[in-house]
Amino acid sequence: MQVSVEKTSELSRKMTVIIPEEIVQGKINERLKTLAREVKIDGFRPGKVPQNVVKKMYGTRVREEITGDLIQTNYFKALQDNDLRPAGMPHIEPVKADEGFHFTATFEVYPEISLEAIDAAAVTKPVAVVEASDVDAMIEKLKEQRKVWVAAEQESQDGDKVTIKFSGVCDGENFTDGTVEDFQIEIGSKRMIPGFEEQVTGLAVGATKTFEITFPEEYANEKLAGKVAEFEIEVLKIESPTLPEIDAEFIKAYGIDSGNEEEFRADVQTNMQRQLDQALKLRLKNAVMDALYETVPVTLPVVMIDQEVESLMKPYYESAKKRNIDVNDIKPANADFEDQAKRRVALGLILAEIIQQNEIKVSADQVRAVIDQMAASYEDPEQVVSWYYGDKKRLAEVEQLVLEDATVEWVLGKVKVTDETVAFNDVMDSAA
Repeated sequence: MQVSVEKTSELSRKMTVIIPEEIVQGKINERLKTLAREVKIDGFRPGKVPQNVVKKMYGTRVREEITGDLIQTNYFKALQDNDLRPAGMPHIEPVKADEGFHFTATFEVYPEISLEAIDAAAVTKPVAVVEASDVDAMIEKLKEQRKVWVAAEQESQDGDKVTIKFSGVCDGENFTDGTVEDFQIEIGSKRMIPGFEEQVTGLAVGATKTFEITFPEEYANEKLAGKVAEFEIEVLKIESPTLPEIDAEFIKAYGIDSGNEEEFRADVQTNMQRQLDQALKLRLKNAVMDALYETVPVTLPVVMIDQEVESLMKPYYESAKKRNIDVNDIKPANADFEDQAKRRVALGLILAEIIQQNEIKVSADQVRAVIDQMAASYEDPEQVVSWYYGDKKRLAEVEQLVLEDATVEWVLGKVKVTDETVAFNDVMDSAA
């Protein structure tokens, strides 16, 4: 086998492989001998068919099969002999030749990556604590979750739940299928189209009102998007929220059997601290990834970008299949995913290089510690642990996560790290 490799661009290669005719013919003859023992041809006893007859009948097919096998075996051997690492599937073409069998394989190779720039990179590390005021605010949210609605006599106001019946007309056509009964609106929730909740505010039970509202341009129903509609409403009921007291019953509902308020506050703070630690860790990890992407130069194989774009578009294909619609009706253009795909490919290559060059590994104990940490917030942690260890794929995902975390720690040991104090809410809002 003779192999020549042409560099057609920084990452593109064209490899030509020549296999001598005697090797090709030798393998063809072996296959024909086997066929001669197996085929049944009228006029000949089984196993007694002359090879020249077999060759005349099956020679073309056998040569195609043999050359296909030769491509498979010699392509990978040629890659190994020439220390080539293809980044994707090759484009292989047979080449006409008077002697032997020739084929070309065109493909992209993985880029060489230098990690020298990491030493000059800088990362901002967010630092935050759970203040007493943060705990107070969280308890207020918990109270909000258990609020009860009490019938009210006053006019509707912000925070009230208003039950109405209504109908809507646009371009002379009723688009609500008559009148919608017992429809509930929580004023201030911003769940209705802009302006609707304001029209319901300040009304008493039994009040009726007719008003016009323009639907947003991006409204899901194309027939209504950007158009003016007329609504008629009648207020059927107004309810105001009443928040519960922080008493033993309320506290026990959140798993504190003693009903003690201090124990309850400590438990809330512990849960908030766990969430904050996770959010800070994720934010720091993203900062490290940003630094790597911005400072480490890497030429990206086009084939890997295309594959990543396809991966990002997969949910749209699956959604179209479930909804039995044309994917082009919901699929964004490939260009919409290109920047994200480039970032993911680049970071994947950079992280792999860091791991390989520095022989970063994780132990089973490290993986178990992370699983225990993730399971701690559940009611039955051992069940969660068993769930991860009961499936190799789930366990592999955690192992990959731990390996990434170890790589981030390695990077943090190389770059300049500056602490930045941030508020609890700012961290959690950005993580949402």
